[in-house]
Amino acid sequence: MTRRIACLAALALLLSACSGGPVRRVSEPTASLQQLTVRADGQWDVQLRLQNYSSMAMRFDKTALEIRFDNGPAARLDLQPALDIGPESADVVNATVAPLPAGRARIASALADGHGLSYTLHGSIVATPQDRQQKSWDIQRESALSPVPGLPGALR
Repeated sequence: MTRRIACLAALALLLSACSGGPVRRVSEPTASLQQLTVRADGQWDVQLRLQNYSSMAMRFDKTALEIRFDNGPAARLDLQPALDIGPESADVVNATVAPLPAGRARIASALADGHGLSYTLHGSIVATPQDRQQKSWDIQRESALSPVPGLPGALR
């Protein structure tokens, strides 16, 4: 009889462990520049990559990001993408931005020399995790862009 009770207790414990389902966590998203192309009118076409590291879908509502080259301000990415990104996935938002004169000069120099340049994205991303409240995250991302062979005026 004691053995039967022990088996039933073990079975009940095992079944209760299975009932929780997958853990749903919200992780800090990030952003990076996927591509920046200088247009003939001097504006930039920017492909901003938004990365969702959460285990649930998130709606990316707003970005308020400053692009800096060599620690100098270059442009702003104040966007309202209204983009749903699945769990542990990424997507790209396209935007046209008017760069600051210092940013325009720094890109022109990098393209003329055929060299890459370091950049920093600094600011915030506002997103709404699935079935949760909207939240704002501070973003500080450092990376680099390099000229794209065969695509004049483009850096990745």
